Amino acid sequence: MRQRMQWWKLLGLAGVVGVAATGVVVARAERRRRAYTPEEIRARLRDRHAEAATTPPTDAES
Repeated sequence: MRQRMQWWKLLGLAGVVGVAATGVVVARAERRRRAYTPEEIRARLRDRHAEAATTPPTDAES
């Protein structure tokens, strides 16, 4: 019985660590996203749009 309780505690701890790690990754991505100035965002969007406009459509997109 004692062995089973330790198993569940270990599983619960692993879950908590997983949630915390996910939160760190999300927070880091959010900080990186917010670090761009509006001008940088516009420039990147324009570049992506220009690239998409010059790329011919594939069969799946037609």
